[in-house]
Amino acid sequence: MTASNYHIPVMLGPCIEGLAIDPNGTYVDLTFGGGGHSGEILKYLKNGHLYGFDQDVDAEANVPNDERFTFVQANFRDFKKYLKLYGVKQVDGILADLGISSHQIDEPTRGFSTRFDGDLDMRMSSGMDMTAKDLLNNYDEAQLHKIFGIYGEVKNAKTLAQAIVSERASKPFSTTGDFKDFLKKFAPRGKDFKYYAQVFQALRIEVNDEMKALEEMLLQTVEVLKPGGRLVVMSYHSLEDRLVKNFINKGKFHGEVEKDFYGNLQRPLEPVTRKAVIADKEEIEVNNRARSAKLRIAKKL
Repeated sequence: MTASNYHIPVMLGPCIEGLAIDPNGTYVDLTFGGGGHSGEILKYLKNGHLYGFDQDVDAEANVPNDERFTFVQANFRDFKKYLKLYGVKQVDGILADLGISSHQIDEPTRGFSTRFDGDLDMRMSSGMDMTAKDLLNNYDEAQLHKIFGIYGEVKNAKTLAQAIVSERASKPFSTTGDFKDFLKKFAPRGKDFKYYAQVFQALRIEVNDEMKALEEMLLQTVEVLKPGGRLVVMSYHSLEDRLVKNFINKGKFHGEVEKDFYGNLQRPLEPVTRKAVIADKEEIEVNNRARSAKLRIAKKL
């Protein structure tokens, strides 16, 4: 399996440019996936080293045979701990391409996509305990209402939560196909595919604890980056982007930025680009995933 059919990297050029690669530096790709970003970073390294992280065991098939590269099969929420095991305390740049890989979406057995019928799984790592099926059949109405409303921004989240609890009493949910059929009567007319995507996104985020993992990862970047080191993060929905934007601009996820006695901003990172970088029209035509991507670049002060 090649990186290109596993996952086409979004905004590859701007990501590499954002890292401002030192040929002898140490870099981290927190979302290795198909290895597209890593492969490009390696082109710029001479005596430097790159660590690639991915919790998905399938990603290991894409690891390059290169002594300048080390693959770590782990969730990026633990990356500081793993780097320490390799004797790495600080690095020159960190890249994270959030969300889900094309391979995970296109693999029916993973249950991520509304296009196929498969198990309601949605785990990014097979080592995780809870699947989407467990969640749908066991969460109470209030919990379901909350995840659909917050993580999926589903308009009729309360109605949907009530209906799921009622339906599963006689017929527990089992496959993505069954669940999609069930969702049909709740989807706004003409917007059914968008609705399915929102509901599936909410389930995936909850199953993989994505928002908490993202917060934990971002907090560690400040400790691991060298002064002047670069952080490059690409997100695909507003919840992720808001967290990344707030952390870069304010040094925290909620509330206002703190200032010192002289009115200087107290934050560990500084944005390199004033606004998020978005893909151009040509890239969106080739790779539809780029449509919703927002790239933010920061450097450690």
